[in-house]
Amino acid sequence: MKKSLTLVVFLLITITTYAQQVGIDLYAAGFNNPVGIKHANDNRLFIVEKAGVIKIINAQQTVNSTPFLDINSLVSNSGGERGLLGLAFHPDYATNGYFYVNYINNAGDTVISRFTTNPANSDMANINSEVIFMTISQPFGNHNGGDLAFGEDGFLYIASGDGGSGGDPGNRSQDLTTLLGKLLRIDVNNASNGLNYAIPADNPFISDSNALDEIWAYGLRNPWRFSFDRTNNELWIADVGQSEIEEINKVSTTESGINYGWRCYEGNAPYNTSGCADASTMVFPVSQYTHSSSGEFKCSITGGYSYQGSQFPAFVDTYFFADYCSDEIGTLIFENNTWNMAFTTPFNNKGWTTFGEDMAGELYIAAASTGEIFKIIDTNLSVAENNLKTIKVYPNPATDTGLFSF
Repeated sequence: MKKSLTLVVFLLITITTYAQQVGIDLYAAGFNNPVGIKHANDNRLFIVEKAGVIKIINAQQTVNSTPFLDINSLVSNSGGERGLLGLAFHPDYATNGYFYVNYINNAGDTVISRFTTNPANSDMANINSEVIFMTISQPFGNHNGGDLAFGEDGFLYIASGDGGSGGDPGNRSQDLTTLLGKLLRIDVNNASNGLNYAIPADNPFISDSNALDEIWAYGLRNPWRFSFDRTNNELWIADVGQSEIEEINKVSTTESGINYGWRCYEGNAPYNTSGCADASTMVFPVSQYTHSSSGEFKCSITGGYSYQGSQFPAFVDTYFFADYCSDEIGTLIFENNTWNMAFTTPFNNKGWTTFGEDMAGELYIAAASTGEIFKIIDTNLSVAENNLKTIKVYPNPATDTGLFSF
């Protein structure tokens, strides 16, 4: 329900950065550990709850009483980083009703599957319509990645973590014979080789007998959230760090076969370079921050989106992210040939877990600790700057843990 102006004033915490006033406006509440916000190219927002439930915030800004999907019985509820972790709607969802989820099953393994919306009721999915596309064995309970999204090319991209524990003990992120620690890319509109999907013909390792065809990029630790810029399809990946560095990567989606460096490097600092390829073969983050040397103590980056909406022009081309431990919202913008990073003052007791876009490109953020969804706003109060902490990290001179994981 929309709040009165008086109440909204008390719900806003602002900071001035790049002529912006970054604030939050309560949009909806009453969720249980929300970890995903997606739209289906209409005026609804779909909220993913970690326990295996997807709920709808409708056009009236109220929450439907009946969940869109409830697969709690299929999803591991053992805690930690397990659960229902990702949601993506097919580009032709309006006609085929297909949507895709990423969850950890009761055996502790990743499942990528498709469900179909009930043709008679677009606010409810058919619980019996599941088609499993892939199951990925998880050696440990953490670092599951979990996000998935369709690119402009119509293919489904899937983020997988390195399999867990600490320090990637199996060096899985650099191992092209496993799907762990990777960004995968599959064609869900076709099927081949006995699978419910096909491999895009331009996937980078399709002709390499020592690599899995699904791999689009590798060298990732725990890419909890990634997104595509809706104006140019640039790919943003926020990769959760190990002990000290959280990183933000940005590349064109035409750049395939990229090695993002983990476990050889954490951010741009060496971590474990034993047996690693030369650093010149890797792509390093455009920006990063440290846990203990970047203001408030931080621990786990929550990736977001490059703002491309119309309501707040000062935000355009600003990448929004957050930190789970510090409760800060961060911004990253390229100015004067430098990536400039800034953080708001903390929004206490929020536990930021995910961002989302609506159909128009406006941004939202979920607080797992309170079960609230907020809209990101520019308060535009034209006041003097306050308590802004800015870190210039291009070309990443910093020398020196993940979602919910340290």
